Order: sequence, then C-alpha cells, then structure tokens
Amino acid sequence: MVQRPPSAAVLVLHGGRETGTEPPPPGLLNLPGTRMRPFVRALGRAARTAGTGAGPASASASSAGPVLGSSAGPASATGAGSGVLVRQVRYGHRGWNGDRADPFHDAVAALDALREEAGDELPVVLLGHSMGARAALRAAGHPLVRGVVGLAPWCPPGDPVTQLADRDVVLVHSNRDRLTSPQASQSLTARARRAGARTCMITVRGGDHAMIRRAPAWHRVTTALVLGLLGSGSLPAPVGAALALPATAEATEGTLDLDLDLGAGPAGRPPTAVPPRR
Repeated sequence: MVQRPPSAAVLVLHGGRETGTEPPPPGLLNLPGTRMRPFVRALGRAARTAGTGAGPASASASSAGPVLGSSAGPASATGAGSGVLVRQVRYGHRGWNGDRADPFHDAVAALDALREEAGDELPVVLLGHSMGARAALRAAGHPLVRGVVGLAPWCPPGDPVTQLADRDVVLVHSNRDRLTSPQASQSLTARARRAGARTCMITVRGGDHAMIRRAPAWHRVTTALVLGLLGSGSLPAPVGAALALPATAEATEGTLDLDLDLGAGPAGRPPTAVPPRR
C-alpha cells in the first residue's frame, strides 16, 4: 500500500548539556531523549483519537524515508502516516557548545529533510525540552515552522527572538525549576511578542525540570498545545486568548497558571477550548 504524505508534523528535541562535543549515548542510555518518549506516545495516542490518521507509535524509522530514517540521519520516526507525523531529532553532540549551537543546526537539518520529503506546505510544531527548547526557539524561523512548545526551556537573555515573528510560542515551566529559569522564560515571551510573535507562558506549580513531578499534567497540557497549534485539536481557550494579546502586553498578562487558569489539576483537564487553529 502506498503511504500518503503527512498533513502535519511534530519534531521533538530533547535536552542536553551546556557543553559536550561527544555524541549522545545510544537508546535508553540517552536519558534526556528517554525523558521525551512519554510525550511522543501521548501525542501519537491523541492524534489517533482525534482521527488525524497518525500511524502507530512503533512505526519503523525506515518508513520515514532515506534521510530522516537512516541511522545517520538527524531524526528518527516515531509515528508515520497520512495525519500527524512525530519525529525525534537526533543530535550529533550532547551539548549546545557556545557559538556552535550544535542542536540548532541539527534541528534545521531535520526541518530541511522534512521539507524535501513532504513539501513546502507541511505545517510543523517544534516541541523541545530544556536545551532542546532553546534549539526549537532558534530554529523557528524555518519556513515550515508554525509554532514552538518549549518545556522547561533554557532561555539565555541574549538569545535572538526576531525569528519568532508570526509564530505561536508557548513556554511551559515549573515554578520550582532549579536548572532553568521560569523568569527568563517569561521575559522571552514578552520580548518575542514585541518582535511579532504570538506568545504565552504556562506555570506548572509543584513541577520540576525533569517533568517527573506531575508528569500526567505535563503530558496532557503538552499534547493539547501541540495538536492545537497544528490545527489537529482544540487549543485551550485561555491559551488562545493569551496568544491574541497585543505586542505591548506585559509579560505577566500572557502568563497562565496550569491549575487556576486551565483547570488542569493533577486529575483534571482544561474545561474549555477554542476551535482548531488553521
């Protein structure tokens, strides 16, 4: 059977180190990569439930094509089909490595390969954690990218934001994160909004950088955000309102509390939503 091209895609970028020129360890030994697997599975389940036609999460890497699917390629396929394609980007190096910004270049290479495979009109959301969120934000200027969801992102104050113009950017950060700064994330949303982005920040009270505490809540809100930005699901209404704020809005105006504003307690779900974005 001939496989139809995907209608949308998610590239998942895991965390890493500030410095480290060696390649990440393979398989489950790559703990930052392993940390993102539950998010990949949650996205695959939700996409199928929404009727997007996403393929099984166990789809082989070879089904993704000769570039992204090869063992040397910049990404691996974790879901393929005629709906939402979810792929994890492979890094050549464990660290950001200063001006080299290695994960950023890996992300761009994965996006270029997707464009070659699926065409110029494929909408893509970048989902990144920590260093991977920094890479996602930096790569968001690529023509395929519609939006970025950053989890516990690493947002140095001097990082550029002009590439985020006309993109949707939602950053999700624990108020107890001790490795990356929620205040820096909030500042970036304001800077990016002034540069022409549509931005929002969501605070996860009682969470942690590794997203182990309150893991189900992290998975639920991330899935809703990614599919909502792709137009394959409903975006939580308060997020849609925050994304619509004017460029002059203060950082606090675009900051939401997961529990108070989205109604997503440890066992809850956001009660209201806006129609899928197109």
